[in-house]
Amino acid sequence: MSSTRLRIAFVLAAALGLSPLLCAQEGGPHVGYIFPAGGRAGSDLKITVGGQHLKDVSNVHFSGEGVQATIIKHKKHFDEGDANRVRMKLDEARLKLEKTDEEGRTVGKAATREEIRAKAIELELTTEDELVLYDEFDARRDDEKRQLNPQLMEEVSIQVKIDPAAAPGRRELRLLTDAGLSNPLAFHVSSLPEYTETEPNDRQVEKAIEDPMPYVLNGQIMPGDVDRFRLKAGKGDHVVVSVQARDLIPYLADAVPGWFQATVGLYDKTGREVAYEDDFQFHPDPVLHYKIPEEGFYELEIKDSIYRGREDFVYRITVGELPFITSIFPLGGRVGSPATVEVLGWNLPVESVQLEALEERGRAFPISVRTEKHVSNEASFVVEHFEELMEQEPNNDRQAAQPIRPSKSGLVINGRIDQPGDWDVYSFEGRKNGQVMLEVQARRLNSPLDSLVKVTDKSGTQLAINDDFVDKGAGLVTHHADSVVHVTLPEDGTYFVHVGDTQKKGGPAYGYRLRVSARRPDFDLRVVPSTINALPGSAVPITVFALRKDDFSGEIAVTLKDGPAGFELDGGLVPANQDECVMTLTVPRVEEGGPVTLELEGSAEIKGRDVRRRVVPADDCMQAFLYRHLVPAQHLVVAVSDKAARRSSGGGGAGGAAGELVRIPAGGVAPFPIPLPDVTDLEQVKLELVNPPAGISIDRFIAGLEGINVLFRADPSKARPGLEGSLVLRAYVERPIPFQKGRTRRVPVGSIPAIRFQVTGG
Repeated sequence: MSSTRLRIAFVLAAALGLSPLLCAQEGGPHVGYIFPAGGRAGSDLKITVGGQHLKDVSNVHFSGEGVQATIIKHKKHFDEGDANRVRMKLDEARLKLEKTDEEGRTVGKAATREEIRAKAIELELTTEDELVLYDEFDARRDDEKRQLNPQLMEEVSIQVKIDPAAAPGRRELRLLTDAGLSNPLAFHVSSLPEYTETEPNDRQVEKAIEDPMPYVLNGQIMPGDVDRFRLKAGKGDHVVVSVQARDLIPYLADAVPGWFQATVGLYDKTGREVAYEDDFQFHPDPVLHYKIPEEGFYELEIKDSIYRGREDFVYRITVGELPFITSIFPLGGRVGSPATVEVLGWNLPVESVQLEALEERGRAFPISVRTEKHVSNEASFVVEHFEELMEQEPNNDRQAAQPIRPSKSGLVINGRIDQPGDWDVYSFEGRKNGQVMLEVQARRLNSPLDSLVKVTDKSGTQLAINDDFVDKGAGLVTHHADSVVHVTLPEDGTYFVHVGDTQKKGGPAYGYRLRVSARRPDFDLRVVPSTINALPGSAVPITVFALRKDDFSGEIAVTLKDGPAGFELDGGLVPANQDECVMTLTVPRVEEGGPVTLELEGSAEIKGRDVRRRVVPADDCMQAFLYRHLVPAQHLVVAVSDKAARRSSGGGGAGGAAGELVRIPAGGVAPFPIPLPDVTDLEQVKLELVNPPAGISIDRFIAGLEGINVLFRADPSKARPGLEGSLVLRAYVERPIPFQKGRTRRVPVGSIPAIRFQVTGG
């Protein structure tokens, strides 16, 4: 028996004991919000984490250094079924207190609400804590403005201690429970004083913040809620108000438009609104700048634009006379070359920054400026291998077009749509049948430009045009506003490239990088999910997405980079011409001491070069019930634990390496045996494919005394000869649903390690 099948046999045999597979992406612990969503370095604060399936939470996992946490209390989920059970207990207590006639009607004095509750506690029918949950549930259910959200109904109180030396910035918080590790959510460490709202503060603020700015304000917006803060400002202060809302929780799967759309306003002592913002350039989170005309108290107001609200409408507002970068120019430079970068914004101590030679191609480097006491927000400066050219005005039409000479290695033009209605035009000499690739990077580099690119010949005839193209790697962009054009030149001659803004807007912030080159095949990679939970020795399905560029169609090998002993990646190949592939990650057969951070790497041969790219962890999130986004995470984190085996009857695990190739004839079937000589009762186990390629299915499987024989089928109308990839089998059993006669549910008991397949000519 091969080593692959031996390992499959070992794990599937163990799975028949119905030990559960830990899988956060399949009903595991889920974190919906953190409040407050950050704290100051050196502080000790209490936070609330809301979510679902958080029972038996035991630990908090922060990325980075300098943040520790202690679990205080978990408040369990309470639903309509729980409420009905409490009502029945209260009725039982009432009957103990009251006399009734033969028809059950109360005779004499009726017991009061307080008497009934006290009797229920005395009889140990319920507890004070349960009655509190019951009251809270009733209040939520009866509030017309609120909806019951099961994914937010559990709360965990946590004491967080932040080291004074902890570096400011974004962390990822995950909760560890007996059911596994949760999804990540943002928690920020700041260097400023922090305040948390005190309700009620929707109409009048009882107490002003007397301390001088700057500081951070924390709050939550509930349905119809408006939060107000009273601030003290000095005459001439250039106050910047920067809101984090969507930045904290990018997408809410059951809300429209999919996030908290904050608006912020500033009011003077007479109640007059003196400043208002509902966004910042194209970002949903608003940023407001206002010069204070006279010393005194001002009120800051934040709300949702259409007065929605719930527990996960969490915000952080940074307020004060702080340096803030609104844009930079140019947006990037060449690998190995120094650069002078113009910075625009508010309260900036300099007009430009000098960058030394940067080396990592394709990486966006953070740029910030520092005053005597404070550091600004960050802007992104990308570094690439292309030759660099600066736009030269005037170049607004074909007659004044700026000549360019794209080199063999490619050219990037750093330009800017300086004013509304502006066009930048470039001319170049081309050859018949020449292939030219034009790509704008603007919105993806935080420029508000909504680019439009078109190519014309010397007579003005339009040959190609593009407004938007979708970059699946830009997980937080909801309007893909950058342009890509590929054109084949019809003859020798002069050609013109026109760059403008679709909405005819413009200004100093409307910078762009225009690549002019031949096709440069390349790729980026994402792996979903960013949190993996597994039993010791199990194999867990993961999906790797290939974000192909400039028509790159080759296969991409995916490997585990410097992985700890016992971790193995199976099926690590994204086949040619495919954009995603399901793989399996096998974990050690012994429980790890804590969550482990892994890194995957992809490699491919492109024009004789070995090209390697980091596989970025991500989570598949939905916005507005429809649009899916691969939202990047900082780390790929794996939790290996056997605790769940004692807690539930979920799925088991499988482990192994896919070393064999199954050849499936088009229109036919091919067997794959899984020997299990030590297990005789296999009739209860069924198998299904996890996200198989179109046309590949399980024809049937046969359980015998020595194992399971799986027969794969290839539909010749969908799965053509030459198709290859990986197949992941999930094992499950069917269990009856209590009190629902004849109905069953699937209980996962494991995943078979990824199996390589190829469709042959029949």
